[in-house]
Amino acid sequence: MTSRSPHALTAPAPVPAAVAPVSGPGRDTSAGVDPADFRAAMARFAAGVVVVTTRAADGSPRGFTATSFCSLSLDPPLVLVCLSHSSSSFPDFDACEEFAVSILRREDEAVARLFATSGADRFPDGEQAHTPSLLPVVSGAIGQLDCTLHARHRAGDHTIMIGRVDDVRLAPGEPLVYYDRAFGTLTPGPHRAP
Repeated sequence: MTSRSPHALTAPAPVPAAVAPVSGPGRDTSAGVDPADFRAAMARFAAGVVVVTTRAADGSPRGFTATSFCSLSLDPPLVLVCLSHSSSSFPDFDACEEFAVSILRREDEAVARLFATSGADRFPDGEQAHTPSLLPVVSGAIGQLDCTLHARHRAGDHTIMIGRVDDVRLAPGEPLVYYDRAFGTLTPGPHRAP
């Protein structure tokens, strides 16, 4: 790590032209950001891919693919995931008190697509794994988190679900990532010791 002068820590860095703000003289920003521009900007953020699952009131399994997932707190251990109000599984997740998160491995692109497809049979008989509390999960996922609902927050056309992590199971493998509207993998680099 190199040392920096205090001036270097407080002086604003120049904005490269390639990422300069698009607002400026002559641009009317009162109408907000163009939805296509916003989607294009978000597509440039590489994200891990998860499948979030729960059980409906009748006991049937429900699930969806998400990239809007992240850790929120270490103490207590909290994660958040966002779900669109237009999702077919939204009513079940809006009523659930627990859910599971399966962190997908690079070989799970077909699983990610299946859980992102409206109307698809996401849980073929006999092909699902379960958590100790009997929530469905993706078999072979590199991480499985069992969560109890901590809070829900409406935000625009999505609901943010915050879960308290009650149990974690890990498996070896490389993550599946989503970038620029396509699934991909990380380029292996030097591994750091834990």
